[in-house]
Amino acid sequence: MTLVRFRPLSSAVDPFRDINRLFDSALGQPEWGERRWAPAIEVSETDDEIVVSADLPGLNEKDIHLSVTGDFLTIKGERQGKGERQGKDEVSEGTHYRGERWFGKFERTLSLPVLVQTGQAKATYRDGVLTVKLPKAEEIKPREIKIEAA
Repeated sequence: MTLVRFRPLSSAVDPFRDINRLFDSALGQPEWGERRWAPAIEVSETDDEIVVSADLPGLNEKDIHLSVTGDFLTIKGERQGKGERQGKDEVSEGTHYRGERWFGKFERTLSLPVLVQTGQAKATYRDGVLTVKLPKAEEIKPREIKIEAA
């Protein structure tokens, strides 16, 4: 008896394939079949700053580019694949059974919830996590108003 691997979608026709391709090409997305990825991101706020953390394992600091325009933070970069076959793991010969690691260029643009002081922003990259601290603009920080006796 011969065992055959079950592949439920391999022979099925995707009714939305052509529509998705049209949307992707209209939005300037990569060609169908190209792998795309975006890092997982968390945004939090303290009294004094906005903190953005992004999971970027496998990158070097020089592979990551940050910019702030108005109230938007953009994180760009590229994770290089190993070997000659971009998007594959270190095994360059033999049969490849699973590919869950994403490689290639990425770009994330986040809307910041408040105005920030871009000149005082600080970014650190440690253990595959990028942390960006953006101090809030002075004019939006809450200020206490003293009440004088009449």
